Amino acid sequence: MTQTVLITGASAGIGQQLALAFARRGYNLALAARRLESLVTLKEQLLLSHPQVRVEIAALDVNQLDSVAPVINGFAAAFGSLDIVVANAGVGDGGGLVGTGGFARDAAVIQTNVLGAMATIDAAVAIFRKQKQGHVVAISSVAASRGVPGAAAYCTSKAAIAMYADAVRAELHSKPIKVTTLFPGYIDTEMNNRMKRRPFLVTVENGAERIAKLIERGVQQSAVPGWPWGFVMWLLRKLPISIIAKQAPFAD
Repeated sequence: MTQTVLITGASAGIGQQLALAFARRGYNLALAARRLESLVTLKEQLLLSHPQVRVEIAALDVNQLDSVAPVINGFAAAFGSLDIVVANAGVGDGGGLVGTGGFARDAAVIQTNVLGAMATIDAAVAIFRKQKQGHVVAISSVAASRGVPGAAAYCTSKAAIAMYADAVRAELHSKPIKVTTLFPGYIDTEMNNRMKRRPFLVTVENGAERIAKLIERGVQQSAVPGWPWGFVMWLLRKLPISIIAKQAPFAD
């Protein structure tokens, strides 16, 4: 039986490329994002390249928390079930240095990356509990490893959703529901292409392919790519604050 994967934030970047990667693997797709017109174009592209794949789309702004569960439930009803839900929707533009007038932008980052992702995961797990099977995926970031200057809200948001996913994993430990947390390093997307330094950069196509493989393997946690970012995450936690103070922000 063909499996169905739901991806939020599917209109661009990692989400869009992840949809293409799963289509190549023969999955049915439930795609959600704020920009419905972009999803329409993506659906046409997917059906042209992969006519055997079923694609359903829906407009979803995860900041509208009360709308998240109805949209996800609608997809589940349309397909009969969901197998994988990827909480991918996120933003990267915070308010810069703390105390410099950017708190509203910081709050928006927390709203999307934490509350929006939590709402997505909560709705998915509710469905999976009823189905007695499923796989939920949280897209965190290498930035979850350490708070860096100019990206306090972003680092906080990615650490928070990783911790939330860890708690969900523990809650579901005895049930046939998988929880995967992924920590991308620099993947070439619009979110970070204005940054001056992007070490170990991989293309968005490469990054999405790696993410799809990790999801299919059912890993609990992994950096993306595993090398060198797994080592970088470990190193970031060990570095003295004097070195961290000189670093530029990380972003997916």
